[in-house]
Amino acid sequence: MKKALLGLLFMSIFAILAACGNGDDSASDSGDNSGNGDLWQEVQDKGEITVGTEGTYAPFTFHDDNGELTGYDVEVMKEVGKRLDLDVKFEETQWDSMFSGLNSARFDVIANQVGKGENDERVGQYDFSDPYTKSQSVVVTAADNNDIKAIEDVEGKTSAQSLTSNYNAVATEAGAQIEGVEGLAQSIQLIEQGRVDLTFNDKLAVLDYLNNTEKDAPVKIAFETGEPNETYFTFRKDSGEIVEQFNKALDEMREDGTLADISTKWFGEDVNK
Repeated sequence: MKKALLGLLFMSIFAILAACGNGDDSASDSGDNSGNGDLWQEVQDKGEITVGTEGTYAPFTFHDDNGELTGYDVEVMKEVGKRLDLDVKFEETQWDSMFSGLNSARFDVIANQVGKGENDERVGQYDFSDPYTKSQSVVVTAADNNDIKAIEDVEGKTSAQSLTSNYNAVATEAGAQIEGVEGLAQSIQLIEQGRVDLTFNDKLAVLDYLNNTEKDAPVKIAFETGEPNETYFTFRKDSGEIVEQFNKALDEMREDGTLADISTKWFGEDVNK
């Protein structure tokens, strides 16, 4: 009798644990559209798409003097939303939390100059729209630094980088020692203070910062490096038709000149060619 009761007790405990395990899996899946292909229908039903962005990365996504979120990526995203008949809701977060926010379905898509990663490392993990920006990566140093003129000069130097950015991978591959920062502004400040030697970043972002935010900054673009970078709207893997809908909207914007107009407004030229 005791053995029978003990066996029933173990079976009951096992059943409870198994039920809890299945419940956890279901809860995890319910917060993630990956693999179900329903994201397009979901945003249509809501009439709204939620977009992850930094809000601190001028001229792509930042706040103007009135505190309004603006920038190249913000305007392109709003235009895509308009053409898809969707309201656009922006959720701001730091870059280092951007992909975890997408993975957890805090937002549906990222609009924040996302590349496919070093050697396309993100391709297997996420879905991407067609590219909507092309730019060049550059190395920034102190204005009086004449020791760093080419990629081979970076080895052993200290580079300020956001730890999850493409540029961190580039700096690491070049042999730099990495000092983690939250963004470009902090990188420039550390260069000015002599605490780091350089930073890798996007040429358009650097030019905007030097022309509009800190015009007299004692720094310079030391050299351009690598191939031009393309950036994409980024979705969870297997998001399905919504990617095609984004591409359709972007195609229309290229054909009617809207994308070129937005680009020229922010950069003085079409950065999609």
